[in-house]
Amino acid sequence: MQKRHLSTGAIFFFGALGGLLFGFDTGIISGASPLIETNFSLSVAQTGFITSSVLIGSSIGALSIGPLSDKFGRKKLLIVASILFLVGSGLSMVAGGFTSMVIARIILGLAVGSASALTPAYLAELADAEHRGSLGTMFQLMLTFGILMAYVSNLGFLHHNLLGVRDWRWMLGSALIPAVILFIGAILLPESPRFLVEKGDIDDARDTLQNLRKNNPDDDPEKELSEIQAVANQPKGGIKELFTFARPAVIVAVGLMFLQQLVGINSVIYFLPQVFIKAFSFPESNAIWISVFIGVVNFLCTVIAYKIMDKFDRKKILKFGSIVMALSIGILSVINFTIDVKSAAIPTVILIAIYIFGFAVSWGPIAWVMIGEIFPLSVRGIGASIGSAANWIGNFIVSQFFLSMLAFFHNNIGGPFAVFTVFAVLSYFFVQHVVPETRGKSLEDIEMEMRREHKEKTEG
Repeated sequence: MQKRHLSTGAIFFFGALGGLLFGFDTGIISGASPLIETNFSLSVAQTGFITSSVLIGSSIGALSIGPLSDKFGRKKLLIVASILFLVGSGLSMVAGGFTSMVIARIILGLAVGSASALTPAYLAELADAEHRGSLGTMFQLMLTFGILMAYVSNLGFLHHNLLGVRDWRWMLGSALIPAVILFIGAILLPESPRFLVEKGDIDDARDTLQNLRKNNPDDDPEKELSEIQAVANQPKGGIKELFTFARPAVIVAVGLMFLQQLVGINSVIYFLPQVFIKAFSFPESNAIWISVFIGVVNFLCTVIAYKIMDKFDRKKILKFGSIVMALSIGILSVINFTIDVKSAAIPTVILIAIYIFGFAVSWGPIAWVMIGEIFPLSVRGIGASIGSAANWIGNFIVSQFFLSMLAFFHNNIGGPFAVFTVFAVLSYFFVQHVVPETRGKSLEDIEMEMRREHKEKTEG
């Protein structure tokens, strides 16, 4: 019998908590890395590798967790991810040098990559069709909150060597608190009803659905269960399904995730203080406060996304975001090439805030929502993994080459953002011509529609 320890709200909170740790571990290194560099007498290249080593683990974690979650279940793998968060956070706090820090960061990367692939699919499978967008957006909401909390933690611990322990160790160790909460929550969370049906545990699936839908009298758990069973009983092609009728879903997931990164978001998250120090000669403290301001904007705009996600079509919101991003960073590029540096600083901050708004209400959450909902049940875990891995590869490209692009344009921020503008424009046309509309449809409706279209193409 499926145990029901948690309220529906608590289930979605704990389910999305992987996003908070994802964001926290992404943001925390921005404040800690200069202190680690000084403490361990590292070269710039070594410090850069400590920052990017998390991406190695993330790519491996994202790609490997999907097939495992399709085999063993979403819940068990969330527990594994929480343990990896605990181990990685603990080891990074006590690291004694470059090698041990890199090992700790790779373990953290495994956790972050796992969470990024697992959480969207898990939340999509728990949510009802009507609220799947907003509940799926909880992942991105937690992610942006995690980044903001990391910035606050960096500011709070900076220059405070409590109990004789260096400030950067407290920064990295503070991730242990949400990791413990995720571990406890993951133990109490129910298994996905879709996974339970797939494995033949119909009674447990019924109990879970009844618990999840008990607060909405309009929902019919029995009808939903029969629809899930109908899909689960479809002929299985295994991994082959990804390259036959599910191929459009793979293209959409990879395209959304690449473009989500290639519009340049993580250049802002990772490097904003350095941009204002190098491009505008800001003092370090002012530059860090600007990053905190942008972190607040990012979080508040994701709250707006949470509120509107189920009221408007996914494609309309994505295209709106593409237009806002393209206009804001396009204007930013022109300004930085046409007026003097001192005059460009304040308009640049304002335009980056508008760009963050455009991203945070659209591409930030919707890309994660859609990779959890567009794949067929039998390959949803591995499908979400492929999408998540594409996100990490795009992330790596942007983070690896942004500072080089900035240097190529002689520290003129207009150069890199002109490149990002091109991808923002491309993102509009990708949504227009490739991305399907999924709002208001059950996961089973989306899958059956995909199967029908594939059948029509192959028979026609």
